[in-house]
Amino acid sequence: MDKQPHRFAGPPGQEDMPYLLTPGPLTTSRGVKAAMLADWGSRDVEFRRVVSEIRKGLLGLAGCNDSYECVIMQGSGTFAIEAALGAFCPKAVTKTLVVVNGAYGDRAAAILSHLGRPMVKIDKGDSAAPSADEVAAALDADPAISHVWIVHCETTSGIVNPIEEIARAVKARGKTCMVDAMSSFGAIALDMGAGIDVMVSSSNKCIEGVPGFSYALAKRDMLQASRGMSHSVVLDLHEQWRGLETNGQFRFTPPTHALVAFHQAMKEHAAEGGVPARGARYRRNAQILIKGMRDMGFSTLLPDNQAGPIIQTFLTPRDRNFHFETFYEELRRRGFAIYPGKLTKRPSFRIGTIGKVDEAVMNGVLKAIKEVLTNMMVTDLAPLEG
Repeated sequence: MDKQPHRFAGPPGQEDMPYLLTPGPLTTSRGVKAAMLADWGSRDVEFRRVVSEIRKGLLGLAGCNDSYECVIMQGSGTFAIEAALGAFCPKAVTKTLVVVNGAYGDRAAAILSHLGRPMVKIDKGDSAAPSADEVAAALDADPAISHVWIVHCETTSGIVNPIEEIARAVKARGKTCMVDAMSSFGAIALDMGAGIDVMVSSSNKCIEGVPGFSYALAKRDMLQASRGMSHSVVLDLHEQWRGLETNGQFRFTPPTHALVAFHQAMKEHAAEGGVPARGARYRRNAQILIKGMRDMGFSTLLPDNQAGPIIQTFLTPRDRNFHFETFYEELRRRGFAIYPGKLTKRPSFRIGTIGKVDEAVMNGVLKAIKEVLTNMMVTDLAPLEG
């Protein structure tokens, strides 16, 4: 019988499952897990209070003034993305500029195309950041563009785009700025008041909740003007907002357990020190991981000035003994679940540095990687080209 590898101890409440070193779902605290042990009525007074506090808390985290509203939408982050695109992007005459540098920018463009909404793209490939000057030039060249959509942290590569500079360029030209902050919100500072009209994110990212819902923060006047714009009954952001405002209830059954877990996660986020402290922990995780991987001989896709603290992309070694599926399975047996690459040009894999993980976990996965590489007889870690 094969000897089982030593397994790095999982977090409390998840001892028999691996740490999720992914961009979400991610490893959560015992408190967040425990919050899901009770059952809640979706129309109960206490549950409606929880929902109200979540909505107010999210607006506060984003630096919103009283001209913004928070609309929670059942479903994954892409549900809120499609709801926001369907609510706010023009159907005719003017168009939306989608700034693309990875799979999630491409997904927004695909949604708009499917909806038949006029759209143009700036395509930076899968590992280069757009500049404010490029966005400004595109707006100046095409006066018909009225809306801009951009991803804050594109987890295809882990790159963090210069949102503040781009938002300023967009607002200086009187356009609407919409941001997909799915993987960044809660750990990388984002000030909606600096020129962002719409922001979407989800429950299972940097605030460290579990999957089940997403949300859009948007200017109230935009929500009011979006009546009748949606292509969908379920994803109608205006009607969802009206329902929450009227009686604090969802139009359709909400993910009660995910919401109360997120409520607990928000308390823990505040207790840790909010966005600055959460971001600092993730940055420490990233620094330890990147240094350890480079010391072994791995190459990173991104330079340090572009790689954010959310997920790190490493180029696949050229050693013929390296097979990602074997590498993945052996790491999982040792208590760590990583992510395959999602790049279209360079073979790679990704390791997330967010969730309820710390320096000990990063050092643990580095130790496990060394062990797995030895067992696989991988010695040449120079990157595979192609």
